[in-house]
Amino acid sequence: MENPIIFAEENPDDMKYPIGIQTFAKLRENDFSYVDKTALVYKLAREGSCYFLSRPRRFGKSLLLSTLKSYFQGNREMFEGLAISKLEKEWKKYPVLHVDLNAERYNTPEALTSTLNLIILQWEKRYGAKAEEDSIAKRFKGIIMRAAQQSPEGKVVILIDEYDKPLLEAIGKPELQEEYRQILKAFYSNIKSCDEYIRFAMLTGVTKFSHLSIFSGLNNLNDISLDETYAALCGFTQQELETTFGEGIDEFAEKLGIDRKEMLERLKRHYDGYHFSSDLSVNVYNPFSLICAMSKFRLDDFWFATGTPNFLVEVIKHSDYALDRLSTEPKTAEDLDAIDTMFSDPIPLFFQSGYLTIKDYDARLEAYQLDFPNKEVEQGFARFMALYYNGGNRHGSFNIFRFVKAVEDGKVEEFMTLLQAFYADGDYQLVGKLEVYFQNSLMVLFRLMGFYVQVERHTSKGRMDVTIQTKDYVYILELKVDKSAEEALQQIEDKQYAAPFKADPRKLFRIGVCFSSEERGISEWKVKD
Repeated sequence: MENPIIFAEENPDDMKYPIGIQTFAKLRENDFSYVDKTALVYKLAREGSCYFLSRPRRFGKSLLLSTLKSYFQGNREMFEGLAISKLEKEWKKYPVLHVDLNAERYNTPEALTSTLNLIILQWEKRYGAKAEEDSIAKRFKGIIMRAAQQSPEGKVVILIDEYDKPLLEAIGKPELQEEYRQILKAFYSNIKSCDEYIRFAMLTGVTKFSHLSIFSGLNNLNDISLDETYAALCGFTQQELETTFGEGIDEFAEKLGIDRKEMLERLKRHYDGYHFSSDLSVNVYNPFSLICAMSKFRLDDFWFATGTPNFLVEVIKHSDYALDRLSTEPKTAEDLDAIDTMFSDPIPLFFQSGYLTIKDYDARLEAYQLDFPNKEVEQGFARFMALYYNGGNRHGSFNIFRFVKAVEDGKVEEFMTLLQAFYADGDYQLVGKLEVYFQNSLMVLFRLMGFYVQVERHTSKGRMDVTIQTKDYVYILELKVDKSAEEALQQIEDKQYAAPFKADPRKLFRIGVCFSSEERGISEWKVKD
């Protein structure tokens, strides 16, 4: 999906919202609203020299590096009135080598080497070149050393934005990813081998490919991705929202005809809820969605609408992972770091890319509990997955509104007929276990509708496949692949899956469902109430 073009100024007479602006100087020169993170920028610069930061896409990583670039270039006037203006006294200037890998597509090794070559050529015009530097990695090293010689302190600053973009685009293509790994490992290794010439370095990205050995050669990098001190380095806290955008909040509330308190609650439900450390008191808003909502005076899935990354689709496509486990399995910090096992356990990738966040932390076990951060991500993910399981068919015979009404009204035959149409409309290549596929698709479909749904709910007699609860009805679905609906219905009886709802006043339906691997859909069902 192409990213939509969103203009930066939709309320020209009011606050100016920096949508899509990733350059600190442009933001400051044009008087856009700015959430002041410069105290943390100063802390980064004074207390360390080499960092790595992982954050989801469109979370302000590029703006952070642009801010660091202006700071290390000594552009004092850009920081007037900000926190750092009271902290920094020297404003030393350094050569800044800035690499942005986000803008290009990488479908061949040549595409990556071409991008790096163009960046290096620009540097060589300024800092010179040597004939014996016959590779991209050697040329980069030579530039670092020559740039350092032109600096009063003999040091340079290196800023690398979206270091992992080529690797992410090669997910599912192991040979291509290995070629990218070799190129990038040699290139990035200069950050360690040239340490004596480097005043400051930072790499940012969505993920951390720790086991691809890129980072094994960069053990001087301080990974601050889950550091409590920098949990709010990207994104907006509640206080920052109310302080910086107070006027806009009131204007938004007036447009919707609600009071300020309700406006804040709606913004929080939609866009808050990210945690980037075990300190759960630091909640962070998605900055892109928040400023889009404030600018457009509507609550929508702005971050999700900019496109689901292809790498996420590839992982879902090749994984047999049951999606209900996303929010039920505790993970250690080491687990969350290991996206290299993404095809057997996609949770680290979902976490690092922003689709899951930390919701609880057990200090005794040093284990994190994850879940969707907010309403935008949960609904957006469910919509995306429902479309994926429907084969991308937006205009088939499945009618979402009739389906919701039938479930709410207890019309089992009608909603099962519509569910059958949902699968019949699809044109998909199923990979992995069919039963997991069908469980996942049912879970996201019913969760999208706003119904309380559980997959493989445990009882004293066993595990029921799917349970859906509405205000007036409870549905127990047992799924069988290439067996009979009668067998599925009999298992509900034999395992007494209805027992937990014996005292529940809602009407209960038992539904046995047969999926056909040949038809790749529902072949029959039987209902007992």
